[in-house]
Amino acid sequence: MAQSPLTELGRWLLLMGVVLVVLGGLLLLLGRLPQLPFGRLPGDFSWEKGNFRIYFPLGTMLLVSLVLTILLNLLLRIFR
Repeated sequence: MAQSPLTELGRWLLLMGVVLVVLGGLLLLLGRLPQLPFGRLPGDFSWEKGNFRIYFPLGTMLLVSLVLTILLNLLLRIFR
């Protein structure tokens, strides 16, 4: 029996909500651990001139992108 599109959308929204709650809990727990070097990785650029500052965390963005890509691929393989 085919499910209505609203039922499918509701399930996806619930799944995303659960994922956000779990990620939020992990971030709260990680906040109690010693500081991680995010934002100070090789490849993170920072320029200062007088009272003007530009910060471009290229190394951190690449690392976060890689980790999220791996996690999402694993999740999609599990739920397929």
